[in-house]
Amino acid sequence: MKKTAVVTGASSGIGEATARRLAAEGFHVVAAARRGDRLEKLASEISDITPFVLDVTSQESVDSLAGSLERVDVLVNNAGGAIGLESVAEGRIDDWQRMYDINVLGSLRMTQALLPKLVATGDGVLVMLTSVAGLVSYEGGGGYCAAKHAQTSMVETLRLELVGQPLRIIEIAPGMVQTEEFSLTRFRGDSERAHKVYEGVPGPLVADDVADAIAWTVTRPWHVNIDRLVIRPRAQAAQHKVHREN
Repeated sequence: MKKTAVVTGASSGIGEATARRLAAEGFHVVAAARRGDRLEKLASEISDITPFVLDVTSQESVDSLAGSLERVDVLVNNAGGAIGLESVAEGRIDDWQRMYDINVLGSLRMTQALLPKLVATGDGVLVMLTSVAGLVSYEGGGGYCAAKHAQTSMVETLRLELVGQPLRIIEIAPGMVQTEEFSLTRFRGDSERAHKVYEGVPGPLVADDVADAIAWTVTRPWHVNIDRLVIRPRAQAAQHKVHREN
């Protein structure tokens, strides 16, 4: 029987790349996101992808997805994002709330809704897309770092609480990844500022690099759990240490 993988935030970036890669690995992929038009286009290109319009901040939407699925072998909690680079002192409450709702509570809703189905397969895999921002904080990243630290804590807690269950719990923590929308969203649509994030950086990661890492972790044998995989470009030694060429 073909295994089923659910990928949230699958309409662009890492989520879309992961949906494509897992389909290539032989999974039937449920590509879930808010933008149905993009999902339909993706599904039209790859027969093993089923689109599902999903808002992870809505319990009703999450429950609808869960109720439509008979089997889930892999859940990739990818939906997330950063908004703004204000200091903590000047941070906007609405931005912090939005980041927490999507990154943390969205992942929590999806995990709670699909956990019984993952366990029922006898070899379920739960993947949480966090960030190196969930491991080390940096100036201007207060809200995003707080949300990603919360996700990291959720992963660690789940692994303790569910030890002995037929479930692998994996954290993927990328560093600098150049995608079409991440920095654009962070800078509220300012494409010039978004471009400068990667300016002069030789070989930032791209979405396919992270999708490759996800595919590797979920296709390990049942007894092998990749607790945390930190993946950065060679040019990035830390959040505050990035090599740039003139």
